[in-house]
Amino acid sequence: MAGSLPMTGCSTDPSQGYSFSPAFRQDVQTIAVPIFQNDTFYPRMAGKLNESIAAEIRKQTPYAIVDRAQAQTLLTGTIRTINLPTLFTDQQTGLAAESAVSITIDFAWTDTRSGRVLMSRKNFSVARAFVPARQGGELIQTGEDQAVQQLAKDIVAEMRSGW
Repeated sequence: MAGSLPMTGCSTDPSQGYSFSPAFRQDVQTIAVPIFQNDTFYPRMAGKLNESIAAEIRKQTPYAIVDRAQAQTLLTGTIRTINLPTLFTDQQTGLAAESAVSITIDFAWTDTRSGRVLMSRKNFSVARAFVPARQGGELIQTGEDQAVQQLAKDIVAEMRSGW
């Protein structure tokens, strides 16, 4: 009687281990993602982040991205800082041999129907290392793109675990 075996090891609470419960909120079908406010001197980063977040939402969630007037929820945020720290300096040249792009944001996911904040994070950050361009190195845009893509993945992961 294989059909009557208990399903041990599974949980109805996703925070308690394996679960057959949905990973995303079931009371939400639509989301608007306006371009984040940008408090930095990197003007193109807000557009890059917006595109990456939208792509990640389409790929990983059941939510449809719609414009703000029709959205049940709204994901807003502010890019607070973007830093380019040197991780390793070449001893012979004194130039950066490895750098990173570090991005810190604040964001909130709000239910537009009730005004209730479903989830918010302050000082949410990610950093991605890259080898600066010199004889086959990477362009700074490589580090920026990697950091933005990781940040988008992390934001969507927070949407999954935030309820």
